[in-house]
Parts: sequence; structure tokens; C-alpha cells
Amino acid sequence: MSVAGHSVNGVDQVTLVLVRHGQSEGNVAAEAALRDDLERIDVPVRDPDIELSELGRRQAAAVGTWLAKQPADDQPDVTWTSPYRRARQTGQIALDEASLELPVLVDERLRDRDMGVTDMLTGRGIRDAYPEEAKRREWIGKFYYRPSGGESWADVAGRVRAVMADLRLRAAGKTVLVTAHDVVNLMFCYVAEGMDEDAVMERARTNGMRNAAICRLVSDDESPTGWRLLDYNLDEHLRDAGIAVTDQPGAADDIGAHGSAQRDEKRESDDSASNAGENETPA
Repeated sequence: MSVAGHSVNGVDQVTLVLVRHGQSEGNVAAEAALRDDLERIDVPVRDPDIELSELGRRQAAAVGTWLAKQPADDQPDVTWTSPYRRARQTGQIALDEASLELPVLVDERLRDRDMGVTDMLTGRGIRDAYPEEAKRREWIGKFYYRPSGGESWADVAGRVRAVMADLRLRAAGKTVLVTAHDVVNLMFCYVAEGMDEDAVMERARTNGMRNAAICRLVSDDESPTGWRLLDYNLDEHLRDAGIAVTDQPGAADDIGAHGSAQRDEKRESDDSASNAGENETPA
């Protein structure tokens, strides 16, 4: 359904196409650390400098193929991106594949969650190096837990709210391609759907944001939140192209906490239920 460029009651709507970055070298290293029960994720660069893996580049190209197939009215008019290299690469590869030349705005509020002193540590590494942090995280819960020098999910939600308010003002009547990170895009949906802590944590546990997955939101003055979710965690563009779908955590405290293996198992169960006519995909 085409929604871009619509005007409702004289108010120009904003459509957001949210894309998580493709699989990164950090995701690959994190999976290896989880598999080998290591304390630290082995990456040679800062988190902002981590690049896409070869698979991640193919996933990003598949996003571009999807964009190219959208109706003309639904094509993005501008791109907003995280400054982190993996997100910028995802957006540029997708635009190149779709033969789109768009203005690109880099916004630091779209950066990945800052993990502070726990950066690049696995769950085991945090428990071994910072046992008090591990205890505090368990007590407070992941949504509100802020590692020393870092951010909580609630902190990320705060900066996402600010971005969404700016988009309402600066992108009226436009479709905006947003390339960012798993928790950032999840917080966009959290805000749009008016979710609470329990609901968003259940969403993360059972339907975590996949690499290069697509979500779509549209501004809606009749919604209590001012936004409406159109699509969540779409990955058909990857499956249709025969490209592996990966569901790998992006923040260090996810490694060894719930892990992508559990989410893959849950997704396989959901797929089986869907095939049996029981669609459990959240709205």
C-alpha cells in the first residue's frame, strides 16, 4: 500500500523506512566469542569503525533491490544514517543498488548503544571483569540498566524520540530511509507503538531485529503516539534473493545473555506455526 507523500487533514505525513545494518564483522566476531565461550569479542577497530562482512554487503544490496521495486511514490527522498561505518555502508550500498542518488544526513543520535566499560565484552566477560555490574544489570533489568560510562535502552529511546520529533518537522511529506542499529530501530518501534518495558523486552526476545531487516512507520496525528507501525522486521527481500538471514545481537551485553541461537530457535518455531496457519508475528 502506498503511503508516501500523503496529506491527512492538511498535514503532510512522514514515512520512515528503517533498515538495520547488514551483518558486520563485529557480529561475526561476537558469534565466534559466544560459540567459543570467550570473555572478549575480538575486533581490531573501534565500534564506530566496524565494517560490513561480505554477507552483510549482499544483505545491503538486497535492501536496494527491494527499494527499487517500490512504487515511485514510496521511493525515499532523503537518507538519515548513523555515523557508524556499518550503517553508512548499508545505506550507500542499498542506494547504489537501487540507482538512487539522495541527500544523506549523518545524525549521531542514530548511533549504536554505548556500552561503556563493558564494550566488546561478552556476558561471561562482564561477569568475570565486572561482577558488580553483572549483578546490577540482573537487578535493574536490561531496559533500564546503564553500564558505567554507557547507555541504557531507555537512554537510546530518549534520543530516538528527539530524532522522530525532528523528522516530523523537517521531513513533512517525505519518505526517509533510516539506516541504523538493532536497538535503535527497535526503539523507533517502541515509541511508535507506545510499548512498555515488558512488551519491548518480549519483542526483543522473540522477534529480535534481523540484519538488514526493514521496518516502516508513518506519522499519524490520530495515533496516541503520533506514529503508526506499518511493517516490522521484514526479511523477505533476503529470503527471495537466497541470502542468509542473520539475527545477531549488536550490543555487547546481548552476547551470552540471550544470544542469537535462542532467537533463531524461536523464529524456526514461529515459522512452523505460520506454515500451520498460526501467524505469531507481532504487529
